[in-house]
Amino acid sequence: MYDVDTIRRDFPILERSVNGNRLVYLDNGASAQKPKAVIEAVTRSYSSEYANVHRGLHYLSNLATENYEAVRSVIQRFLGARHSHEILFTSGTTEGLNLVSYAWAARYMKPGDEIVLSVMEHHANIVPWHFLRERNGIVLRWVDISDDGELVPESVLEAVTPRTRLIAVTHMSNVLGTEVDVEAISAGARDLGVPVLVDGSQAAVHMPVDVTEIGCDFYAITGHKLYGPSASGALYVREDRLDEMWPFMGGGDMIREVRRDGITYNTPPHKFEAGTPPIVSMIGLGAALEYLEHLGMENVASHEATIRDYVLDQMEGLNWLDVQGRAANRGAIFSFTIAGAGHPHDISTIVDQKGIAVRAGHHCAQPLMERLGLTATCRASFGLYNTRDEVDRLVEALEICHDLLGN
Repeated sequence: MYDVDTIRRDFPILERSVNGNRLVYLDNGASAQKPKAVIEAVTRSYSSEYANVHRGLHYLSNLATENYEAVRSVIQRFLGARHSHEILFTSGTTEGLNLVSYAWAARYMKPGDEIVLSVMEHHANIVPWHFLRERNGIVLRWVDISDDGELVPESVLEAVTPRTRLIAVTHMSNVLGTEVDVEAISAGARDLGVPVLVDGSQAAVHMPVDVTEIGCDFYAITGHKLYGPSASGALYVREDRLDEMWPFMGGGDMIREVRRDGITYNTPPHKFEAGTPPIVSMIGLGAALEYLEHLGMENVASHEATIRDYVLDQMEGLNWLDVQGRAANRGAIFSFTIAGAGHPHDISTIVDQKGIAVRAGHHCAQPLMERLGLTATCRASFGLYNTRDEVDRLVEALEICHDLLGN
């Protein structure tokens, strides 16, 4: 049984006060808080189990290596990958997407080749492709969303031309909460012979993900949104794509042999993991994913769906609140403005005085802001530990904002 009150006790920070009020943390879309299981795993790793991995024969090095490499199988299981070597350790989604850009796309894409992406993408799934546009002469083909914030799979597939070499799309918008049917996109793209990269930063937090069922070629996740440490994450690469990829960075551990006149690379996944890795961060990520598995991602999704529906009900009566995006399938992520209230930074500052943490800005999604006709929004993003009472407190704080700032 999913008991949110019991779960909340796993997160020490939720017990603190901010500005004299109990903390209501609604900035999960940027970074989630950490359960005791993660904090204890990180503390244990540093206090009694730390050493560098892969290189040593002594006890601590072997123990650290065992703990570190065990995380690969945890991520494989969490994402439904067929093989553990399809999981590349990264510092987060940003590195994962850049890895695909440098290690795969830059190798195969020539001037005039195209990448299809949507206007809903986070900058992390835009900027690497602009690098290729500037350096390799590729073309970016943009797919629009509906006025409700939907990304229609047919629209994505209709944008494919004979020069398309990659489709790069989000699984869930970090601004609108829109869930994208990446399985339909992947199936259609496979028929067209076009690889698909999915930014899973938001989706993997809110619902079960199975990359084998999705059928994508690449899927990136980031640890700090998954209740794990910062500087942790992973990139799933379908097995048949691994041999197509150049090494991303050069250094220790990604090589078998280095000579004056040549080099022999290691096999995947280590071929793409140069240098001393974020050992403890990855061990902490493993603890976070095991915590999520213990809760059950289906249970997390069900709880958050209940919170999402409650938020929608409560916001429905606030006719001065402009909520962006009305997709039928969406996560518990809400971006909004208040009529006549000025900049969203003002709103976030006022609700912060009530102990409520929300985000304000363009959310690293400026093409989407342009599509919405805005420069910024406030965003309340809910997680597995949030409650209806916290929704009520947010609504009360927004009513104060409207009284102070609105027309």
